[in-house]
Amino acid sequence: MPFTKIVLSLLLSVPEEKATELLSDIESVITFYCKSRNIKYSTSLSWIHLLKPLVHLHLPRSDLYNCFYAIMNKYIPRDCSLKGRPFHLFRLLIQYHEPELCSFLDTKKITPDSYALNWLGSLFACYCSIEVTQAIWDGYLQQADPFFIYFLMLIILVNAKEFILAQESDSKEEVIQFLENTPSSLNLEDIEDLFSLAQYYCSKTPASFRKDNHHLFGSTLLGIKDDDADLSQALCLAISVSEILQANQLQGEGVRFFVVDCRPAEQYNAGHLSTAFHLDSDLMLQNPSEFAQSVKSLLEAQKQSIESGSIAGGEHLCFMGSGREEEDMYMNMVLAHFLQKNKEYVSIASGGFMALQQHLADINVDGPENGYGHWIASTSGSRSSINSVDGESSNGSNDRGMKSLVNKMTVALKTKSVNVREKVISFIENTSTPVDRMSFNLPWPDRACTERHVSSSDRVGKPYRGVKPVFSIGDEEEYDTDEIDSSSMSDDDRKEVVNIQTWINKPDVKHHFPCKEVKESGHMFPSHLLVTATHMYCLREILSRKGLAYIQSRQALNSVVKITSKKKHPELITFKYGNSNASGIEILAIERYLIPNAGDATKAIKQQIMKVLDALES
Repeated sequence: MPFTKIVLSLLLSVPEEKATELLSDIESVITFYCKSRNIKYSTSLSWIHLLKPLVHLHLPRSDLYNCFYAIMNKYIPRDCSLKGRPFHLFRLLIQYHEPELCSFLDTKKITPDSYALNWLGSLFACYCSIEVTQAIWDGYLQQADPFFIYFLMLIILVNAKEFILAQESDSKEEVIQFLENTPSSLNLEDIEDLFSLAQYYCSKTPASFRKDNHHLFGSTLLGIKDDDADLSQALCLAISVSEILQANQLQGEGVRFFVVDCRPAEQYNAGHLSTAFHLDSDLMLQNPSEFAQSVKSLLEAQKQSIESGSIAGGEHLCFMGSGREEEDMYMNMVLAHFLQKNKEYVSIASGGFMALQQHLADINVDGPENGYGHWIASTSGSRSSINSVDGESSNGSNDRGMKSLVNKMTVALKTKSVNVREKVISFIENTSTPVDRMSFNLPWPDRACTERHVSSSDRVGKPYRGVKPVFSIGDEEEYDTDEIDSSSMSDDDRKEVVNIQTWINKPDVKHHFPCKEVKESGHMFPSHLLVTATHMYCLREILSRKGLAYIQSRQALNSVVKITSKKKHPELITFKYGNSNASGIEILAIERYLIPNAGDATKAIKQQIMKVLDALES
């Protein structure tokens, strides 16, 4: 095979008789993988480098293949090739956090795939020593987040930023060669700092980065939508309107957005997100001096809103247009202006104001005055003016509508005589609404329910997002006939092997319950339930490998809708996971465990669930 020479070069330190055996293993693994996937091997792929750390573990051939398959399936993104989608996404991440560095590389016409192809394809194994690679992999696999590799790559660039920018006079090829070999300078002492910094940048990145690109990893059969496919043409990172609404309800740490509405004044006045700052993008060409003053006003308003704790405050700038390409041309020019100024944390609201309207309509937000509640402000309280995507306000505006406009944001009515300071003060004062007044008010159908629900004394405060509690604890006589068992999950999603004691000792694990997982067939498997602040994990013991376990399931605590036990067997506990919508509760997965001292276990889990729900509500 064409890779024989490469493999032998990687096995120089291995005794000759052992090298022959390992060569055979590697050839078998890659051959079988190619045949099973019906793909052709290419020397441009990083598979051999990916196998190098695994080969040094001296695994049986079957285990070697399973490890290789699991890593390829879960942690190597689709289209990991030249001009591939993963690298366009990486460029957007660099631009979001390090616009100056991104601009420098763009000027040199250096795209991420030209230097990071083997970073991503081999998870750094191509450039780092075995010891460093294994240390990186240990940390990366424990994260159980395939997107975390993007932040490790980002930190490597950030760490070398000064050296990169100093190469302005160097040729494109010289810069690429320098970038490509940057990971080779990593040593074991650097790994802890590498991960700490990656965690920090990860916490400063919008969730849409993952959610909108989740199909890059895993065994999902869902295709990429044509209109979402070309990230190479994206001006900047796109944020879903649902994340914008949710993020600014957060308190404390987390990504919060300062929304900048760039539509013409008449559209903005007809209806806008109540926390949005207006920047008329038309001014950029029509009146550059006024535009410059407006930008200055915007940045001052952003600063003051953060300092005052306003719900409109956020260090992440998110620009919102109408959602129609021909109208958003000027907004794109404004975006380019901020990016050219090397402004970090710049993004665009995906789908614009039309997407916001549609999202609020889809989730059926109900308010005291109109269908959009407190989320939308307008010159008129009428639904017609808000629904007008063309920005035409209705003639029936009244005193209440005018008061709504003034109370929401006086910066909407821009005139040349408005003073920057007055606009900033007005914006801050009129967006100081407490978070709970900005929450959703979702309708919830009245349903007869025979289960024993959590007592009202268990929690203090309103239900999450205005809905009645859906989490309950009760008894069950027999199994439901239409239940969804977690065994429906694919094996690929739960075959990650971990050390049980290492996971039990993790600082974020709050509770550990030895148990037996009970399948619908009646089979029982020795397992461990681990509860963190936000999730519950089931580790199934691997009987042939003492001390190790598969991660059988990972469930968010806020997705638990019911915990039940059988009267005749109180130690047999059933967890039901799902979500709520207008039609009721949708059960997505069911898990059963035989837990000694089940009462103590369910009490601890219930208390942690309540903490999560209370945190989400606040």
